[in-house]
This record gives sequence, structure tokens and C-alpha cells, in this order.
Amino acid sequence: MITLYHNNRCSKSREALALLEQSGKEFSIRYYLDQPLSADELSVLLQALQVPVRDLLRSKEDEYKALDLANPVLSEQQLIEAIVLHPKLMERPVLQVGSNAVIARPADKMLALLALLA
Repeated sequence: MITLYHNNRCSKSREALALLEQSGKEFSIRYYLDQPLSADELSVLLQALQVPVRDLLRSKEDEYKALDLANPVLSEQQLIEAIVLHPKLMERPVLQVGSNAVIARPADKMLALLALLA
């Protein structure tokens, strides 16, 4: 199953969506700002991405600074909870294909992942 975690207001996310549509593959879209991920879903996504949660955080968002998320003593779980409560903090777009995922910035980063389905 292919899922694009998408923010329609983001030009990079729209580019990824267009590329995915051109691939001809069936996929679903998760508008994560409208349907925030749970802590469990984020943990699964992070396992698929094979990155620490800090790599999924948007450090230029106001919430990042307001919540002092740069603080190195914060645990992975605390950072996950911050994303759950403030989904705007999640980097986008993210493409998940089964148990694999990639942060698609730039959008062509998702091509290798899509090639696994060929």
C-alpha cells in the first residue's frame, strides 16, 4: 500500500503528489493536518523512514521554537507527542510504501521507493 502524507498548502508536497499521479500507481493520501497521526502511527512511520524523530521535525515552525524542541534532553517520545499535538511540525511530504518510507524533499527522492514496486 502506498500512502502520501500530504499538505496541500506546501509546494513540495504538491510536487510529490503530481509525481505520484504520473507514476500511474494506486495510492492513498493522508491529509495529516486534518487527520493527525497518533503516537503509534508516528512510531511506525519513523521505523519505515529509519530516521530519528528529529529528522521529521520542521525546525522553522513557530511551534518548534515555542516548545523548545531543539532542547537535546527531550526524548524521542516527547518529540513524537509534540508532533501528535502539533502536526504542522511534521516534515512533508512523506511517502510510505509498505514498511519503507522516505521524506520526499525533493520529490524525486520517492522514485527509488516507487521503483521497488515495479
